[in-house]
Amino acid sequence: MTDGERPVAIVGAGLAGALLACYLGRAGRRVDVYEKRPDPRLGPPERGRSINLALSVRGIFALRELGLADDVLRDGVLMRGRMIHARNGALAFQPYGKDDNEALHSVSRAGLNRFLVEAAARQPSVRLFFDHRCTGLDHDGAVEFLDGKQTPVTVDAAAVVGADGAYSAVRSSMQRHDGFNYSQDYLTHGYKELSIPAGPNGAHRMEPNALHIWPRGTFMMIALPNRDGSFTVTLFWPFEGPNSFAVLKTEADVLAFFRDQFADAVPLISDLSSEFLTNPTGSLVTIRCRPWRVGRAVLVGDACHAVVPFLGQGMNAAFEDCTVLHRCLVEAGWDWERAAVRYEDLRRPHTDVLADLCVTNFVEMRDRVASPLFVLGKRLAVLLHALLPRWYLPLYTLIEFSRVPYADAVRRTRAQNRLAALAAAVLGCLLLAAAWLVWRAL
Repeated sequence: MTDGERPVAIVGAGLAGALLACYLGRAGRRVDVYEKRPDPRLGPPERGRSINLALSVRGIFALRELGLADDVLRDGVLMRGRMIHARNGALAFQPYGKDDNEALHSVSRAGLNRFLVEAAARQPSVRLFFDHRCTGLDHDGAVEFLDGKQTPVTVDAAAVVGADGAYSAVRSSMQRHDGFNYSQDYLTHGYKELSIPAGPNGAHRMEPNALHIWPRGTFMMIALPNRDGSFTVTLFWPFEGPNSFAVLKTEADVLAFFRDQFADAVPLISDLSSEFLTNPTGSLVTIRCRPWRVGRAVLVGDACHAVVPFLGQGMNAAFEDCTVLHRCLVEAGWDWERAAVRYEDLRRPHTDVLADLCVTNFVEMRDRVASPLFVLGKRLAVLLHALLPRWYLPLYTLIEFSRVPYADAVRRTRAQNRLAALAAAVLGCLLLAAAWLVWRAL
């Protein structure tokens, strides 16, 4: 076969892999998608590892290009801001923006993944292969798998896309090439999932249109609403030390700790002690690498830029990868090598910045959101944005509710903050001068 007849092999049928298959399939390209897990359409989702997703503008744009956004948003829940839970049970709402156009959408990871797999399967030129674990690339660049019967399978594709997550087998093979740089940085914190079931008649038992946060300084708990009236709860705690996963060993330990730190949530969380002691504890890693392409292989999503989940941009950034890679392929006349170079040039500087922003936002969520000064600053930023919407956009607004590239958003925020500080200084001087003149006239 010629390259034009061979399919593109996408390794990974997660969010990014399935979305990219939709992009390529819609363009009439032959695509084979390989996934190590079973077909998500045939069984229940995995329990305990599904931090809910906060869908924002970048992800919505990709879905809208494919005609999928309306269906996804219909199954999500609008989150207009953060609901902060103090230790004494007091609540404080912090809006994300000036109106509902600046809001996040809580969506189920498992539900969205299944939806995208179904959308990819509807494309006539897309084939899906489950229970195929990638074992790497061979010396000629073909991709190798073990199928469900542990039989070796070698695929000689026109191009290979590694969409297989933070622990990517495709990237592991690429790392063996001279000049490939890779780094990973684990947080000292991990995460664990719990659940708040729906109330009577499927009613939400807390405010449904908010992301709930219990900030406690060095650790926190969050809860995101689901369409069925439930909430997905996620703990972000240190692995070791005081107030950590390590110190809670028994049901009595768990109940005592939650009653002390999260008393208002204890009556709401289903099977608290059982879920805490049996659900897995996951790790949180930031991954950077370069280059994102070697030979016929190119990486997207977590495979090349995994980030911690505290800005809700992991999925949105991965979807934006697919948007940009598809655009580069069209502009390059479907020359994968040229397109991959351009794609990395456009994306990597910005995802490197995103990685740092996500870690910074973790500190903000677990600690600073409870500070009166932080709340005042946020309110002033929202007010400035409402009064001067074309001139002043807070960094959070640029990240979540625009498609301005991440590094450009940081540069713009720094510039407008300098101007705001200068304007405040000038205004202060004018007020002092006016006061002095009034005093002289008296």
